[in-house]
Amino acid sequence: MATEKKSLYLETTIPSYATARTSADVISAARQAMTRLFWEQYREKYKLFVSQDVIDECKLGNPEAAQKRLALIAGITVLKKSDEIATLAAIYQKLLKIPDRAKTDCSHLAVCVTIKINYLLTWNCTHLGMDSYVKVRDYNDKRGLWTPFLVTPEDLLYSTKEESV
Repeated sequence: MATEKKSLYLETTIPSYATARTSADVISAARQAMTRLFWEQYREKYKLFVSQDVIDECKLGNPEAAQKRLALIAGITVLKKSDEIATLAAIYQKLLKIPDRAKTDCSHLAVCVTIKINYLLTWNCTHLGMDSYVKVRDYNDKRGLWTPFLVTPEDLLYSTKEESV
């Protein structure tokens, strides 16, 4: 009996790390390698999603790099925005004290909550890390809302390896 794939939302840092030239910074290079490994060997284990925000963010910057990011996510289901998502994103922005320049991070989170996505995959641990997860989980639990796991490719690589042991 086949098990249903868990849902996974790709935040913009994932296509960015997967397609960027290898960084001279050791930590960034390691994150790039883990992201590429996840993409090449483990992405098929999940039902993948993005939002229009991810597409819009992938279009920014160097046109050649933007094209690589967009090509990577081509064919992935794009989740639609709604008034409910926009309202929840505004609540999260206030709750997490996210600056306006990064408010799209709250939209990524609100999409996952509203659509009930299992995992929000990101390297953006500043705004979508453990501190945010705890605050959002507490807020959501009190209101009966879904809370996705906020994970990095590294988290999923280790959990996938443990599952196969």
